Amino acid sequence: MVTISVDAMGGDHGPSVLIPGAAIALERHPELKFIFYGKEPEVQPEIDKFPKLKAASTFVHCDVSVRMDDKPSQALRQGRWKSSMWKAIEAVKTGEADVCVSAGNTGALMAMSRFCLRTMADIERPAIAAIWPTLRGESIVLDVGATIGADAQQLVDFSVMGAAMARAMIENPRPTVGLLNVGVEEIKGQEEVKEAGRLLRDADLPTLEYHGFVEGDDLGKGTVDVVVTEGFSGNIALKTAEGTARQIGEYLRAAMGHSLMSKIGYMFARSAFKRLGEKMDPRKVNGGVFLGLNGIVIKSHGGTDSEGFAAALDMGHDMVRNELQRKIDIDIKQFHTRQGRSSPAVTVPELNENKSEK
Repeated sequence: MVTISVDAMGGDHGPSVLIPGAAIALERHPELKFIFYGKEPEVQPEIDKFPKLKAASTFVHCDVSVRMDDKPSQALRQGRWKSSMWKAIEAVKTGEADVCVSAGNTGALMAMSRFCLRTMADIERPAIAAIWPTLRGESIVLDVGATIGADAQQLVDFSVMGAAMARAMIENPRPTVGLLNVGVEEIKGQEEVKEAGRLLRDADLPTLEYHGFVEGDDLGKGTVDVVVTEGFSGNIALKTAEGTARQIGEYLRAAMGHSLMSKIGYMFARSAFKRLGEKMDPRKVNGGVFLGLNGIVIKSHGGTDSEGFAAALDMGHDMVRNELQRKIDIDIKQFHTRQGRSSPAVTVPELNENKSEK
């Protein structure tokens, strides 16, 4: 059994999309249990539409919900201890749930997660990791937007956590890791990236194989299993890929309807275009996991539909079943023990007021 706590008020569409998404996930994984947090007049009628889901879930009323445009500090002041987002995260801390999933405000979710769950020992900053479709299958990319900038040690920590996620999700016993850079040559790039490369090479970790530097086009090729970067460039890469996929889709739709012959051609190639659409569908890989916290929190895209939210729930299910948190904890402790580094003091995380994206 895997229990998922859901911030039912998150996202652009709220319960009308999130609850049907949970019903879809339950059909795929009958062992799932849900705890929904939100405003009863909006959430309960949606749950009542799905008898199987209602039987497998618990609902907790919350008077407060975090808006998509709230600043992280504002969300903490108004929603700490009582909002649907906080309660969903807190359920992981108390052990009531195995994983939390929210489609709400990214900055608020990260701030609340760090305050409620705290970062793991030896981890200074969490990272958002996303599964990235490639020509070879799937890769993991992190950080895609948790924090701006990272020093060499933080990039190494991201590498260790990303490799642990690859072992859990892609089932690769020794995944390859590459640092995103402006070139593959050792002399190129920022000093932090070059230093991180040296640290990874010298560490020769048994849990990962350091490939070296990779460039932007390597993300789609699937050159490595794990691509590591800091949150600024990672988020730009993610949004660029999503926009490119939509752009290509629009080009294809326009081309197929341009003339009678193109419409006839589409009829003959319909199955091929269907497979292409499935490959390019961002809903299939919806969900970014916050790595480095004392618990699993997954951020779903705020504008996704029920299928996309179900994919985020699927990810949460798989991470719990594959013991992601345990793998990260073991790998981080082993690495820092070998490096002789002591655990940093637990501090209240800083807030980035500009981080309030959907």
